[in-house]
Amino acid sequence: MAAEARAAVEMITRAHFALLDFDGPICGLFAGHSARGIAREQIGWLAERGLHGLLTDDVRGERDPFQVLRAVDARQRGSDLVTELEERLTQQELRAVPSAFPTPYADPLIRTWSAVGARLAIATNNSPRAVTRYLDLRGLTPCFAPHIYGRTSRLDLLKPDPHCLRRAMSALGAAPAETVMIGDAPSDCRAAREAGVGFVGFARNETKARLLREAGANALVPDWQPVLARLRSRGASSQA
Repeated sequence: MAAEARAAVEMITRAHFALLDFDGPICGLFAGHSARGIAREQIGWLAERGLHGLLTDDVRGERDPFQVLRAVDARQRGSDLVTELEERLTQQELRAVPSAFPTPYADPLIRTWSAVGARLAIATNNSPRAVTRYLDLRGLTPCFAPHIYGRTSRLDLLKPDPHCLRRAMSALGAAPAETVMIGDAPSDCRAAREAGVGFVGFARNETKARLLREAGANALVPDWQPVLARLRSRGASSQA
């Protein structure tokens, strides 16, 4: 096992509290719905209303719907327009849930991690309504509920701001030294650093790994199988 993966496994098995990003570590939310297509739909919807000028040329070419939403919020924070655009994104996420692809080994990892005594929470930029629907469909809600912290009306507090991590830690009664954040984006790494918690990067390909390393991550795993094996071994040892 590579040094980065060993560091990740050790960090996870030591943690009493774990905060998990949703899209990536748990599932591919837009596996059946293109995130780029959703971003284009948002941009088209704004253009139809004569609001194309709210976006810079860079944002008009954006593939990430969160960045489009952020750009509009930066110009018209708290407006009805932002509220409507955010709700449209939430509806797109909800429609994506039935075709979301579970990340390999994520379901048994979550169940095992919870069973060996870790306290788990979701800390995500996705809608908590979409997260809850997915967890319900997979039978995973009891492993997290009620600790699901997602996008709120305060879009300026999306990660990399540590707001959702701090909400989760406060509700769990978690100390930073006992907590690990699991994410697959540089924004997750930066949020974890700001919150003072350990960070494990889920890097399913080399592009993800490179971006996470550049953000400062040094504990990375390409898949959940070795982590699951370690947690199962820990559970067996505690029952012996």
